[in-house]
Amino acid sequence: MKRREFITLVSGAAAAWPLAARAQQRERTRHIGFLIGLPADDPESHARHAAFLQGLQELGWTVGRNLRMDYRSAGGSADLYSKYAAELVALAPEVIVAGGGAALAALLQATRTVPVVFANVIDPVGAGYIASVARPGGNATGFMNNEFGLAAKWLELLKQIAPRVTRAASRSAVVWGGIDPGQRR
Repeated sequence: MKRREFITLVSGAAAAWPLAARAQQRERTRHIGFLIGLPADDPESHARHAAFLQGLQELGWTVGRNLRMDYRSAGGSADLYSKYAAELVALAPEVIVAGGGAALAALLQATRTVPVVFANVIDPVGAGYIASVARPGGNATGFMNNEFGLAAKWLELLKQIAPRVTRAASRSAVVWGGIDPGQRR
């Protein structure tokens, strides 16, 4: 073997050693807590949990391989929210997902250090869970279905699309107002 070929072979092997060593090391397992208000046997609860796991799996996180998940379902019980929030915090996850306002409230009472990501919380600023949408502060952040500040923009856009419209209401606003949309024509 010529000197140049030998150096190339050795340097190639030397470059591959760290890759081989990393491949043999066990991947670090991440730990997520999950607190939801729906009953554990509720089909919606199963669907949300499955969608969450599928999203994580698409990002390369798989339960049992590089992910540990502790899941609690309070079923709407105020006592269980508090109990399960304390249990999850005691398990020391890296982050806890809160499904709904009651779950978020219980988790924020249980910890101010573990990061909490919420979903399906109506007006988290108004409820005092976060300081503002732009800068939540504390240990909570998350997603809202609606940002109330956009309502004026929706009406502005509607006026541009349909300038002859003089009155508008959303179905949810009508239902919340106690008027059955089917009766009003």
